Amino acid sequence: MMTAGLVLIVEDDLALRQGLRSLLETEGFSVREVSSGEEAFSALRYDPVETVMLDINMPGIGGMETCRRLRQLHPLLPIIVLTVRDQEKDKVEALDAGADDYITKPFQFLEMSARLRSAIRRFRTRTDPPNHPVTVGDITADPSTRRVSKAGHDIKMTPKEFDLLHTLMKYAGRPLPHQQLLMRVWGPEYGGEREYLRTYVSQLRRKLEDDPAHPIYLLTDSYVGYRFRDP
Repeated sequence: MMTAGLVLIVEDDLALRQGLRSLLETEGFSVREVSSGEEAFSALRYDPVETVMLDINMPGIGGMETCRRLRQLHPLLPIIVLTVRDQEKDKVEALDAGADDYITKPFQFLEMSARLRSAIRRFRTRTDPPNHPVTVGDITADPSTRRVSKAGHDIKMTPKEFDLLHTLMKYAGRPLPHQQLLMRVWGPEYGGEREYLRTYVSQLRRKLEDDPAHPIYLLTDSYVGYRFRDP
């Protein structure tokens, strides 16, 4: 029987680490735990997992450097950082270091469990070729034809609207920082032009959402950027 997911907890606080393990195991996850980045690298050599929960504030090489090295060694492995820092720059730094998502302490267990399931689900289905159509809900974006449809009906997109939508949909469920989106879609010289994003996201919402004022697909990730709804 497949477990809910194979999780590696990297956390130097013993009580928190063991508490997380106990809670996750009751939800059907299979859990390994280590107390440092150095131990995480060693554990992953012998015990493949499906996601890593990584504390940012750790002794030794530290959580941020651990995240960077894990991303280099395991390009597809989901990494969710645990942090007490809730400033935009700290969250963006974690995402730029290679994290797929972040959870701010103190956190709600149900939210954390949902984030883990989402990350593991994406990890298990990351087999599509780069130009394969991406479908989330009733919206499909096909990069080979640059066409977008909702419930089978074509929706006209400008080139930049398509590029932004496709970028968000490729990483559905993952928060993408403003600067990262701007650089991916417009280029490296546009990292600070956030009004571009606000304008284009607003246009996409008008075209794709049933109620643009209450979007269910194109979500704002407060103080960080945007994310497309999880598949």
